[in-house]
Amino acid sequence: MVPAHALAAELVARGHGVLVITDERGAKIPGLFDKISVHVLAARQLGRNPIAWMKAAFAILAGRREAKAIYRDHRPDAVIGFGGYPAFPSLLAATAMNIPTILHEQNAVLGRVNRLLAGRATAIGSAYSKIERLRPANLAKAVLVGNPVREAIVRIGEMPLPPFDETAPLKILVTGGSQGATILGKVVPSGLGMLESSLRRRLQVVQQCRPEGIEDIRARYSELGIPAELTTYIVDMPVKLGDSHLVISRAGASSIAELTAAGRPAILIPFAAATDDHQTANAREMTKAGGARAIAESDFTPETLARQIEAIASDPQALANAAARSLTVGRPHAARDLADLVERVGGGLSPLPVGPVLTPRPQSAFAGNGLPA
Repeated sequence: MVPAHALAAELVARGHGVLVITDERGAKIPGLFDKISVHVLAARQLGRNPIAWMKAAFAILAGRREAKAIYRDHRPDAVIGFGGYPAFPSLLAATAMNIPTILHEQNAVLGRVNRLLAGRATAIGSAYSKIERLRPANLAKAVLVGNPVREAIVRIGEMPLPPFDETAPLKILVTGGSQGATILGKVVPSGLGMLESSLRRRLQVVQQCRPEGIEDIRARYSELGIPAELTTYIVDMPVKLGDSHLVISRAGASSIAELTAAGRPAILIPFAAATDDHQTANAREMTKAGGARAIAESDFTPETLARQIEAIASDPQALANAAARSLTVGRPHAARDLADLVERVGGGLSPLPVGPVLTPRPQSAFAGNGLPA
């Protein structure tokens, strides 16, 4: 939803009309798509058994009919899907009506919906220079654009890291995605409590928590004497991220895009149950550059976390170096580059891929949400 929001804002700024199609869950995320029309479409996740598949098929067909009705009333120049299952019916409707489609793949592994639709797509915008599970036959459609982030996040990367030395507070942001992560709530407070005293006494923590666990986490921080601001949803993420020195996070595509655009070092804990282990793949580029350290979920203990934080933050220069290396793999102009691709495809021109496996250049008056546009 966040990359779709960033693309929509860029297209509106260029004078295009934008309609967002999503499901009920996507429409409820606060702070996105102000002054942009949002249409809620019935959608259902593809299941793994015959009954689930049948229910999903009925929902997809109903959504496809509804999307076609929308397109007859508001004929788009292009439809952009961001990989989630709510995008599926809208993209199927677009291909049935010969409307150009663009798939955006946020992860380093092509997702299920995008795999199903890649052969029909006009172009595929990629967040990484290499995408696993992209068929060679579709490689020529791939254009490296990055993962769009909000302009407020990009501005953080243009500013220096907040001052940090041997006496300054160490500000840590902990986030596990839109609903937090249970494992972070269990491990992070205890890990911070194990830090050497020179770091521990200077901690200032902002942590996103799941609603059912927030009071237990609050009690744990109080017991440890560590000041912590806890919330179930971080509405002002650009402010919190800009104020932080170090981030502890899952390795979701949007999280890494924001970290690298803002130039913030991180400790990443890839979600072990993610489809095709795509979060581990997402983390590779940032860790290889030296902007992050990754800890497998099976190894994520308070002791391991404490040692990793000390390795990054004990030396102010090491922290600054990690921040600079995080920036080197950021793609702060992803919204611009994806909008270029949209304009080109919407205008009936070739996507003109440039670069390793992929890079940009596109005319459209219709963008969607991740979920489609």
